[in-house]
Amino acid sequence: MEHQARNTKQRIIIAITGASGTQYAIQLIKLLKTKPIEIHLIISDAAKLTANYEVNMPIKEIEALADVVYSNKSIWANIASGSFKTMGMIIIPCSIKTMSQIAYSIGDSLISRAADVCLKEQRKVILVVREAPHHAGHLESMLKLANMGAIIFPPVPALYAMPKNIEEMIDHTVGRILDVFGIDNDWMPAWNQSQITNKPAKH
Repeated sequence: MEHQARNTKQRIIIAITGASGTQYAIQLIKLLKTKPIEIHLIISDAAKLTANYEVNMPIKEIEALADVVYSNKSIWANIASGSFKTMGMIIIPCSIKTMSQIAYSIGDSLISRAADVCLKEQRKVILVVREAPHHAGHLESMLKLANMGAIIFPPVPALYAMPKNIEEMIDHTVGRILDVFGIDNDWMPAWNQSQITNKPAKH
């Protein structure tokens, strides 16, 4: 299913897999929606099951936030070709299964194929890997991906930002992800030393 695309100059691919953390993807897409960037979205079947459990938002509503939506089975889609120019790809959250497929160039789904294309074209690929703890096989795949040019970006909460709720923790991570792409946002303010030096000491 493809929605009518906005008149934009840049495109970015967002993929949601079955790992826990659907809300990260939703917040990311909502923020990108305010930018002149065309959003190309893939949601895996496992991600749809996870989303139905984790968030109070129908899949159709999540898809409606994007400009173009693809089935994960559509390996002939535009984004599966290097000739289709994009800024890169964010897989959020990224399951261990998807991470492993990308690490070993197993392009049997649109998500893994599109990521492989972005890597070979030397475009940014961020994998928001949502799993812990990691065994040696996971870490070896992460190192392999890092050597291929991918960015491993686990959604680690930044408690120094003093989040007041889960939403603020998610927003901070999303802001950091967009910062990697050079996309301006208010969710990742520049660090100011006064945040520490002006903070009252605890007794």
